[in-house]
Amino acid sequence: MKAVVIDKGEWKNKILENLHQVYDPEIPIDIVNLGLIYELNVSDEGDVYIRIGATTPACPVTEDLQYTVEQVIKETVPARSIRVDLDLETQWTPLMITKEGREEFIKKFGYDIVKRWAEIMGIELKYNI
Repeated sequence: MKAVVIDKGEWKNKILENLHQVYDPEIPIDIVNLGLIYELNVSDEGDVYIRIGATTPACPVTEDLQYTVEQVIKETVPARSIRVDLDLETQWTPLMITKEGREEFIKKFGYDIVKRWAEIMGIELKYNI
């Protein structure tokens, strides 16, 4: 039997690309651009481990989010196993949003959540849009 060669980088890219279709229930922006993918690992054997967060620990649909992420991975790569951990200990902040997510937020809501949050917290931003 021939061993399957796994391109871990390609798998990660495909997974992240497809996770752009998964939206946070609180803020209608995808979980990748919200910065809710905390860790993504693919083993040489094809095991996928992903640690995701939520915009709020009180989010009532975190289990649905875990399930959806698992299903997207199943449909994306032929993983031997998939483990989706929900990290509610790491506090999400608007500073985790990508530039693309920030721009999308401004278009949808008419204000810059990153800038507003930084002002409230007394943090100087490294970049502005």
